[in-house]
Amino acid sequence: MIITEKKDRAKLLETVKDYKSFFLLGCSECATLCGTGGEPELKEMKELLEANGKTVTGTFVAKTGCQVLGTKVELKGHKEALEATDCIIVMSCGAGTQSAVEIFPQIAVYPANNSAFLGNMTRLQMFDERCSLCGDCILDQTGGICPVTACPKGILNGPCGGTNDGNCEISPDIKCAWVRIYERMGKLGKTVEFKEMVLEPKRWSASIKPRRVNAREEKK
Repeated sequence: MIITEKKDRAKLLETVKDYKSFFLLGCSECATLCGTGGEPELKEMKELLEANGKTVTGTFVAKTGCQVLGTKVELKGHKEALEATDCIIVMSCGAGTQSAVEIFPQIAVYPANNSAFLGNMTRLQMFDERCSLCGDCILDQTGGICPVTACPKGILNGPCGGTNDGNCEISPDIKCAWVRIYERMGKLGKTVEFKEMVLEPKRWSASIKPRRVNAREEKK
């Protein structure tokens, strides 16, 4: 899921100070789980804007904000509110913001959140980054633990000389990714494979931006 964090509200108000009316758009998936774009957050934003003399023409939590066509269909029921607004504030990730830009090219659109990383939710509103979206996955070789992300240095063949009692030299709160991989491979009975493993240089060209995937063509 895309982990988002709220932008500084004072700065956001300064950014949109020239607009008078607003429509608030959230997301029922990632942003809701992050506590940045669900019903409570939209209500909080509405109250903040109204307290600063602004008008909120409507609010809506989209099923999946980054799905352009789906969100466009969902918002048809809010046509009047959207026609009456000067500005849309999107309370989801950057992809959700850009969906709104595509759907409403004639209306100003601003994000209420910062998109932080792709992460896993370990507890309610507690998230860990576990994937760097590098486009060339090596989890099949490393016991399902990604050294590109879990190692602050992104070392492909570790551990480095900074490992201290199984922890990373960057912080004692970070367990060395390669110690984790070694322990994981041991539990799987693949210690020999681990000792013989030498990963090839990373194919960073797979993450050159912007990327596109057409799953329909792949099915042909």
